[in-house]
Amino acid sequence: MKHQFTAIYKKSGKWYLGWVEEIPGVNTQGRTLKEVKENLKEATLLIIETNRLINKTEAGKKIIKEPFIVSV
Repeated sequence: MKHQFTAIYKKSGKWYLGWVEEIPGVNTQGRTLKEVKENLKEATLLIIETNRLINKTEAGKKIIKEPFIVSV
C-alpha cells in the first residue's frame, strides 16, 4: 500500500534535518540531502510499523479498526 506524505528538509550548519509534516515523531538528520531523504523513508516505515505493533496489543480488547480516507 502506498501513502503520500509531505517531507520537510532544512539545512542546519553542516547537517540536513528532515521530518514528515503529517506524522509527529518522524524526524531525522543526515550529512547530505540524499542521506536525510533515505533516513526519512526508513524512519517513516519504522514509526508506521511500531504503531501497528502497538495497536496489535489492543486487538483482544473492544476496538474498531477500519481504513478511512481524508481529502485535503
